[in-house]
Amino acid sequence: MFVRSFADGCRLAAAALLASGLTLTVATADEAGLTRLTQFAEFGEPVYPEGFEHFDYVNLDAPTGGHVRLAAYGTFERINPIPLGPAWPQGLGLVYDSLMSGSSDELAAYYPSIALAVNIPDDVSYAIFELDSRARWHDGEPITADDFVFALEIIQQHARPLLREFWRNLESATALAPDRLRIDFATSNNWKTLGLAASLGPQPKHFYEANDLDPAAFNTEPEVYEGPYRIANVDLGRSITYERVPDYWAADLPVNRGLNHIERITYVYFRDLDVAFEAFKSGEIDFWSENEARRWATGYNIPQVADGRIIRDDSIEINTPRGFAGLVFNSRRPPFDDVRVREGLSLLFDFEWTQANILYGLYARAQSYFPNSDYGTRDVPMPTAEELDILEQFRGRVPESVFDEAFELNETDGSGRIRRELRQAWALLEEAGWTVQDGQLRNADGAQMRLQIVTQTQSSVRYVQPFVTNLDRAGVDASVRVVDTAQFQRLTDTFDYDMVAIGANFFPPPNEELRTYFSSAAASEEGSANWAGIQDPVVDELLELIVSIDGQSDEDLERLKATTRALDRVLLRGHYIVHTFYSARNRLAYWSKLRHPEIAPVYGTGFPATWWVDPAAAR
Repeated sequence: MFVRSFADGCRLAAAALLASGLTLTVATADEAGLTRLTQFAEFGEPVYPEGFEHFDYVNLDAPTGGHVRLAAYGTFERINPIPLGPAWPQGLGLVYDSLMSGSSDELAAYYPSIALAVNIPDDVSYAIFELDSRARWHDGEPITADDFVFALEIIQQHARPLLREFWRNLESATALAPDRLRIDFATSNNWKTLGLAASLGPQPKHFYEANDLDPAAFNTEPEVYEGPYRIANVDLGRSITYERVPDYWAADLPVNRGLNHIERITYVYFRDLDVAFEAFKSGEIDFWSENEARRWATGYNIPQVADGRIIRDDSIEINTPRGFAGLVFNSRRPPFDDVRVREGLSLLFDFEWTQANILYGLYARAQSYFPNSDYGTRDVPMPTAEELDILEQFRGRVPESVFDEAFELNETDGSGRIRRELRQAWALLEEAGWTVQDGQLRNADGAQMRLQIVTQTQSSVRYVQPFVTNLDRAGVDASVRVVDTAQFQRLTDTFDYDMVAIGANFFPPPNEELRTYFSSAAASEEGSANWAGIQDPVVDELLELIVSIDGQSDEDLERLKATTRALDRVLLRGHYIVHTFYSARNRLAYWSKLRHPEIAPVYGTGFPATWWVDPAAAR
């Protein structure tokens, strides 16, 4: 299944994507009455104390060098990722940096990077960042406050909806001096906005002006960057190579020490993942993150694994909360604008049969919009007292079942026989005006229901096709359509589909990005991530409750969790998505020339930042 990464997308514009809100830690008051912070974390103290030398999950003695080749799916048509448009290449996060950086041992913490510190007033209505005078672009020019002002202007004027929505609470930016940046907020007493500001990355104003570049254009040539890597070579649509910057000014900062050992990283694009896997087995690709159960279960019985040249590892759990994934109805189109139709058709997805016959028992059913996290209803099936207090204001506007019933997806016996589910589906569909006539599901005008599911990977057909078969048994004229990545991008940007196999990540705690996934305003905005077309005033009000929680205490965190669970319960009753599955474990395979530290970060695999190439094994 294709998952459009919200984390990747926002990092491209700002170099880091961590949700915000915070607790003051290392703080002093300056002469203007502002509080000066050199590091901070959300809900408690940062894992790493002031003056720390490096993160725990790095190897300071790892050698530098080597060339690592990675497989990417599809194609890319531009380098500039900010405007709405076609796909950009993977790995662009390697070339970016931000005012402050986080660690992989915590979900929302900020440590000095381009900025040495941040100064805030008591009402947190703005922030003044002190920039490190050593900060440099790759061409040697200094990174100044003007570059951040320029970056925010580009986001506000030219960014695709997902990015623009995420940064909406940064109202304006002002260069007080070359090394002093003020960012004014559209909020006050909202610490999440401060964390958002700390994640902002610069744009090279001098380079744009010297080369007369249009920030809204789909630029296909690299510009000048500021991160630990730069773009060394681009074969548009086929490959992109990044090379380590030997004189990267920030290499010895605590947030970077012991990272970025690999000299060159190349993403090679494939239109077929089976072909890409064959390239991995032959040694043309060095690292593989497995996302297909069949391959993991049956595809590694090869000599390269048996003799240790390829290492297969599923020991790393995924602790990071997962985003929703599944087959999304386009509720903008009839008959999918009727919740009874959506619920009825959803009953025909037989997860138990799919788990046994296609997924090899390796996945879990996603029963939440926030699976693998405390923000969804996975571990809290019944509403808590705090959730009920939140939901009570919407009584009469949401189904009564929200208050006193756990949301449970249908569960079959795994045999493939779905008579019960067909009866339940037909009952709901009949209520919505659809009846079976001569084996076909027809409306009052005699027209048969038609449904096409769009996906961009051939591998997803393996679990979509059984669903299509069950839809056919119900009398629906159903089909699955596989398109390339460029066409998939266009179809999803313009909402031109009946159903789409898609998913989205979120970084906890859920925040501004939820508006582009679920708000009524985003439903009609081309390029938004509201693929389902959700237009529900209750959802809109719950979203505003979520983004208004300023997150300064553990109590605020619990209130936020309760509010997102309340949102989850309302969304689930809308049946906008046929929830499929997700994995709570990383499944990695890599050639033995690659090494990683013994200590893994709490969140993620650390690849490629903490990994390195063993020179002897590479030879």
